[in-house]
Amino acid sequence: MSFDRETSSRSSSRSGSGGTVADAVSEAYRVEWARVLSTVIRVTRDFDLAEDCVQDAFAQALVSWTRDGIPDRPGGWLTTVAVRQALQARRRAGTLSRKLPLLLLDVADESPSTGDGFERTDVDRWPDDRLRLVFTCCHPALAPEARTALTLRMVCGMTTVEVAGVFLVRESTMQARITRTKKRIAAAGIAYRTPTQDELPQRLPSVLDTVHLLYAAGHVAHSGHSLIRADLMDRSLSVARMLHELMPRDREATALLALLLLTDSRRGARLTPTGELILLEDQDRDQWNHALIAEALTLLTESAGHGPVDRFAIMAAIATVHATSPAGPDTDWPRLVALYDLLYQRWPSPVVALNRAVAIGQSQGPEAALSALDPLTSDPSLAAYHYLPAARAHFLRRLGHQTEAAAAYQEAQALTANPVEAAYLERRLARLKA
Repeated sequence: MSFDRETSSRSSSRSGSGGTVADAVSEAYRVEWARVLSTVIRVTRDFDLAEDCVQDAFAQALVSWTRDGIPDRPGGWLTTVAVRQALQARRRAGTLSRKLPLLLLDVADESPSTGDGFERTDVDRWPDDRLRLVFTCCHPALAPEARTALTLRMVCGMTTVEVAGVFLVRESTMQARITRTKKRIAAAGIAYRTPTQDELPQRLPSVLDTVHLLYAAGHVAHSGHSLIRADLMDRSLSVARMLHELMPRDREATALLALLLLTDSRRGARLTPTGELILLEDQDRDQWNHALIAEALTLLTESAGHGPVDRFAIMAAIATVHATSPAGPDTDWPRLVALYDLLYQRWPSPVVALNRAVAIGQSQGPEAALSALDPLTSDPSLAAYHYLPAARAHFLRRLGHQTEAAAAYQEAQALTANPVEAAYLERRLARLKA
């Protein structure tokens, strides 16, 4: 989100406390964006109008909070201002003559369900209204990538640049995709409501994909000065827990939560005290959050036999191998290769192929790894994916091919947008040259 620089500067200086107001607005944006936006959408039934009004409310906060002080409930203040602006805009536009782009169904029209997986669709039973917005963005009438992109933009408040980074596409491409998706919602009259029992199987996979991509976007941030974006990681974990609470017998929802917990257990061990990146195999496993690991393993044990083994279940199994290995050298790499083979059969993705090649290298040696990596260098979807040249550099270095490894490290450094990763690659390159 961007505000007028003059207004932001004025609000920081007038606060008299080193930018307290600007910090409060930034924190409110991180915590309250989705909650405020979902409320305003329920009032306006219009994505674009709601987004504009919420953005204006945050801009107003910079001025009003400097003058009047930071409110006790920033989210409530922002919601009130945004809703008031939205209602005024609708009055000016002439509500009765305007075609609403979203059809809001009454809660009374959403009949309860009694299936084992999803207990009822009454919105009052949903623990967070953001899920209502997630399921609307993930409607099956929308293309899969469009669903995820719109959810990241609307629910999570990510900028278009950040969403483009998640999908490895240009900003202009992503902006056009999001605009087309909003128009598609308007044309199709997509309802802003929770899905029924019959609709759930169509809607859930794209929601799970969205939550997973959201966590990935926070696991390695595409902007800023930090390795991670903790807000995105925490938000995706929160939504994953809600999904599991609503659908405790859905194996994929459970597996996704377990996968995120296993991955998140390593959060505190990924950096040195001075902020340098530590790779998985070099991390101090005593610093891992073993309570999260235990919770994840319990979830996977309880969900065994509840439905077919699908993508997130296999990915959780891969994460389990790492989580239960006493140390990096003790990792069962042949087992990981077999799991990646299975994952690639179910979900043939270039990124899966890349991870499989790394596992092959750890199991069978650097030559085998490079043989598996070479075909991927011509895949256009990986052209801007810095982990590919980084992996090649790692195995080329192990073979003693210094010049080629240095070139690969330089390519990876040029492609990464994360400064912590870039600094790690710079250190590897300097060590190689030395």
